[in-house]
Amino acid sequence: MSSREAQLLAKEQGVDLVEIAANANPPVVKIIDWGKYQYQKMKEEAKNRKKAREKQSELKQMKIGLKISDNDLNIKVRKMRGFVDDGDRVKIMIVFRGREMAHKEIGQELLDKVLGLMGEDITIEGKAQFSGRNLSVQVRKK
Repeated sequence: MSSREAQLLAKEQGVDLVEIAANANPPVVKIIDWGKYQYQKMKEEAKNRKKAREKQSELKQMKIGLKISDNDLNIKVRKMRGFVDDGDRVKIMIVFRGREMAHKEIGQELLDKVLGLMGEDITIEGKAQFSGRNLSVQVRKK
C-alpha cells in the first residue's frame, strides 16, 4: 500500500508506523505500538545480559585442614565436583596451622588424595604453590 494509506491506517489504530528496512524498494514499514516494542526489546536485552553473566566461570575456593576426617573430605570433594561440573574453577587450599608447617609432605599427600578423588576429567592449572601457610592449586573441567 502507499505510504499515505499506511500512515492513515496507523493513525486510526492509534499506533505508530515504523520503518523496518529503509534500503528496500519500496521501503518496508510495520504498524506497531512503539512503547510496547521498546519494552519488549529492553526485556530481551536484559535476558541476554543475564545469560552472558551466567556463562562466566567463577573461581570457588575450598579450604581443607590437615586433620580432616575421611567423611568430611568426601563431602568437600563432592561439593567441589559440583562446582567443576557447573563450569567453575576451584582453588583447593590445604591450610597449615601451628606446627603443621614442619610437615609439608603430609599436605602434599592430602592434596594428591583430593585430586585423585576429584576424578579424571579435571585439569590442574599450574603447579601446587605454597603461599604463607597455604598449599594451593586450581582445577577446572577438561
